[in-house]
Amino acid sequence: MTPAQNGPAGPQEPSGARVRSVRRLTTRKHREEDGEFLAEGRQAVREAVTYGATVAVWVDRDLAGRHADLLDLALDHHIPVYEVGSRLIATVSDTVTPQGIVAQVTTPEATLDDVVSAAPRLVLVCAQIRDPGNLGAVVRVADAFGAEAVVCTKGSVEWTNPKVVRASVGSVFHLPIVTGVGLDEVTGRLRDTGLQVLAADGGGADLQDYAATGRLARPTAWVMGNEAWGLPTEDAALADAVVGVPIWGRAESLNLATAAAVCLWSTASAQRAGA
Repeated sequence: MTPAQNGPAGPQEPSGARVRSVRRLTTRKHREEDGEFLAEGRQAVREAVTYGATVAVWVDRDLAGRHADLLDLALDHHIPVYEVGSRLIATVSDTVTPQGIVAQVTTPEATLDDVVSAAPRLVLVCAQIRDPGNLGAVVRVADAFGAEAVVCTKGSVEWTNPKVVRASVGSVFHLPIVTGVGLDEVTGRLRDTGLQVLAADGGGADLQDYAATGRLARPTAWVMGNEAWGLPTEDAALADAVVGVPIWGRAESLNLATAAAVCLWSTASAQRAGA
């Protein structure tokens, strides 16, 4: 069945109410009230249309030709496409130089119960990660190495923040993201489900030595701390072990996404080898 038979046949003119609905999503308050958020840029829009519950796609009419493939994809999925002026796109954009295309997406609901019931083997727990670029990059890493969920504890940045969505390069649409839970609750629930809980900290046991014991092949939840102060002692105490990435050069430390990538890659590799 073609879009003309069931769904929008082509770009439309938005109503005033529809324009107001997308403008509201530039603030956290309204994103939470409306249960929607914005995904800006070609890759984010492609993933939103393919994997997300997309409400509409908005495009700068002067750039519609550049994004014709994405507009066709949206129409194939029976998603309304609105061609609007560059001023409106700039209003809802979070970048200095907008690419001219934005998806309006329904925020998926994911709970800790959902994660636990799926009996995951690899989960990333973000403990009060507050920088949106860091959280987006970490979500992308988790997606890349096959984590089945990301859990953001209380005090973490809102994952539907435009900078998080953009930094994830579409990965926010690929795996469930749970928010607003306490670290004690999530570590306890995951441990009860059969996962070992490992806290990533530079002062912990050497990751390479820990991997040599074979324990990385077990179902694992990695806890990554705040980019500025890491994991407080009381939070690290909630883990079964504290493990750090060895640094053999002169760099003082690794950034959050790099550390997460090494830890998740090491674990996913051990799990696949032991499968």
